[in-house]
Amino acid sequence: MKTLIFNGSPRKNGDTVSLLKILTEQLPGEVKIVEAYRCNISPCLDCRYCKERSGCAIQDEMQDVYEYLRDCDNVLIASPVYFSELTGPMLSVGSRLQTYFCSRFFRKEDSGLIPKKGAVLLVGGGDGKPDKAYETAKVLLKNMNCKEIYPLVCSHNTDKVPAIEDAQAVAGVEEIVSFFSCAEV
Repeated sequence: MKTLIFNGSPRKNGDTVSLLKILTEQLPGEVKIVEAYRCNISPCLDCRYCKERSGCAIQDEMQDVYEYLRDCDNVLIASPVYFSELTGPMLSVGSRLQTYFCSRFFRKEDSGLIPKKGAVLLVGGGDGKPDKAYETAKVLLKNMNCKEIYPLVCSHNTDKVPAIEDAQAVAGVEEIVSFFSCAEV
């Protein structure tokens, strides 16, 4: 089993990472983590390269992500919620999934991605809501050929209670592990 995790958090030891540690310690198989704040992945430039052909004109770390994504079984998007949305760097990395959108809608081709399971893990506090961020994450997951998407797991009171102490969020992370670990899509 292979799992790809997109981590949209800037903090190396923050609430998002504390929940990701639980997940990665329990998840069997191979795991690749893309750190949106630390990776060398440029945002989409809308150059239209992928409108005409598969792949992407930008040669950076996203090429490795495309390769891993081709045959991984699971994809998780984990991010803090900033102004009711995924973090900016997470959105920039996600913009590079445009090649899969173009394969389906412009080139009328199969993306070459095997069917996957997907999940979304969000953390945050304050007066924002996670709904918009969850919807955005689901669009990204669908473009990565996630056929089944687990219901949102969210710790949305981190300004008062650390995510690692949010029993419902911790249980949700453990349920994602079970969801990812069971039979294929």
